[in-house]
Amino acid sequence: MPDLTTFAWRPMTESDLDAVAAIAFVSFPDHFEGRPMFANRLALAAQGCFVLADGDGEPMGYAVSYPWRIDSAPPVNSLIDAIPADAEVIYLHDLALRPDARGGGATRAIVEQLADQARSRGWPAIALVAVNDAVGFWTKQGFEVRENAAVRTKLASYGSDARYMIRRLQD
Repeated sequence: MPDLTTFAWRPMTESDLDAVAAIAFVSFPDHFEGRPMFANRLALAAQGCFVLADGDGEPMGYAVSYPWRIDSAPPVNSLIDAIPADAEVIYLHDLALRPDARGGGATRAIVEQLADQARSRGWPAIALVAVNDAVGFWTKQGFEVRENAAVRTKLASYGSDARYMIRRLQD
């Protein structure tokens, strides 16, 4: 296991995309998203894309977020043309760490960094789709399940365990 004490979250670059796609493949084998999807999101919303790395070294994790509509999520592994003009929340599309980088608190650090960034830009909430039975993990990060018929229909490509969750940022 690498010594993660020297690792920090930094902005994602194009040179990170192969490593990001490899981490995604290991972390979400049932929800494949390839390099083109990550390149698409980086091109559209670089300010919400980060990697966990030792300086410019190989990423050990990544986070991808961008403005989006509430109660909605792009289909898995899809490309989008633009950030919606009527975006209402920051959508945390993906957060994953290599198995040998888990357990050190890095996920909490980036979630709080994203929350601070969203708050400072006036966004009222962060939303995400929890997969792989991760509802408990996200609940500990301040997210709550949001259920309604429209959300269930839009989550069909995410699998039967997918849950739309939201974390309010306003006090």
